[in-house]
Formats: sequence, C-alpha cells, structure tokens
Amino acid sequence: MPSHKHREKKIRQDEKRKTRNTKVKSKIKTLSKKVRAAAVATDTADMDKLVREAAAAIDSAATKGVIHKRAASRRVSRLAKLRNKSTTAQPTAVQSTEAAE
Repeated sequence: MPSHKHREKKIRQDEKRKTRNTKVKSKIKTLSKKVRAAAVATDTADMDKLVREAAAAIDSAATKGVIHKRAASRRVSRLAKLRNKSTTAQPTAVQSTEAAE
C-alpha cells in the first residue's frame, strides 16, 4: 500500500484508465471480427456499414490515446483493404458462374 496520497490517487486513476482502455480495445476487436466475418460471408451490403463503425471506433481510440495513431491508421487501412478485396472478388465470381451457364 502506498504511503503518499498522490500515489493512492495515481493507483485509482490507473485502474479507471485500465478498465476504459480494456473496454475500448475489446470493442475494436469485436468490430474487426465482425468485418472479417462479413468478408468471408461476402456480405457486401453489411460490410460498408461495419467498416465505417470499426474505423470510427479505431479513430476514437487513437484520439483518446488508447492505441497509437499509426497503429490506428494501419488497422483502418487493413479493414478497408479487406473490404475492397471482398467487394471486387464477388462480382468476378458471379460473372464466371454466369459464363458457365
């Protein structure tokens, strides 16, 4: 146990920050998993909305200092890249099945 009041306050602050950061990081991970699941299911209608939500949560976390701004940029870029890859891959698959018929 700390013997100074300022150390006690610092411990309280650290606990609050830790719980807040854990919640924010968990939300980011959950939204990212939803985006990846939509990419696998090739659900393009839902994909754009999910990517926007995830990007907003990631940018907010970077603003608050939960994650570094470059890490946030990298994560958003990877999600956008995944969205673009899945949306461009789907029409070619549809065209190839139409050509086979």
